[in-house]
Amino acid sequence: MSQEPPSPSSQLEMPKVYLLPNLMTAGNLFCGFMAIRLIITGSLEQQAGDEHWIQRYESSLKYILGACIFDMLDGRLARLGGRESAFGREFDSLADVISFGLAPALLVFKIILADLPKDYSWVGGLVAFIYLLAGAMRLARFNLVSAQPQPNGNKDFVGFPIPAAAGLVASITLLILTLTQNNKDELIGNWKYLLPGLLIFLSFMMYSRISYPSFKSIDWRAKRSIPQILLTVVIIAILYKTWRYSLALVFVMYLVYGFIRPFISKRIRAGIEEEEEEETSEA
Repeated sequence: MSQEPPSPSSQLEMPKVYLLPNLMTAGNLFCGFMAIRLIITGSLEQQAGDEHWIQRYESSLKYILGACIFDMLDGRLARLGGRESAFGREFDSLADVISFGLAPALLVFKIILADLPKDYSWVGGLVAFIYLLAGAMRLARFNLVSAQPQPNGNKDFVGFPIPAAAGLVASITLLILTLTQNNKDELIGNWKYLLPGLLIFLSFMMYSRISYPSFKSIDWRAKRSIPQILLTVVIIAILYKTWRYSLALVFVMYLVYGFIRPFISKRIRAGIEEEEEEETSEA
């Protein structure tokens, strides 16, 4: 008597879901959701003449930057515990589309692009959508590349990472709002025209072939000398005290580093990226 073949559903292997890394990804997604919620609330308050609308936008910027921290932590925890998985990679990308794609695009659209003349209102939507589209395509490409064996253990990002792009947009917007906080009636003045150009530029950068270090070799087990530890503490303290100004500089430096990186010697690159020199020479 012949047996019936097993159903396709019985042969499917359920993906592994690890708690801590995916909890950090959930935090990333929560920050993205809150950022979008505050952007919409701020827009409604602005239309109603409520003077607190600018604070909603500032809070949304903080949530976008908070999402960057959660995104950094989920990868670190996954690698630290050897818990990287296909589920985590897909979940992380879905959260990134919300937090680093939709939220920054909607923010710049509501602050600046929505105020364009009626005949050119479509331009604002197009600029915001191009950024979102480029971010989604960049994440799709990243997932495909990550699923393949990496030659020579290459840990570089190809194209500007979307969390860094969102962090750059958020930090520069926050810097402009901070510098022009006494001129809120005109909403960040003429500096606001920098942001749409920045979105377009980052759209191309995210899907470019320029390599950026992932700094994946830096983890909690990395060895440091006493002077390095002290210097790290000082830098963190300075960033904490001046984050409204200094974060924009950090993201800009990372963006520029991708352009000058090919012209830096391998030894200096190894020191900057905290990698072993022989590992860098193979990449």
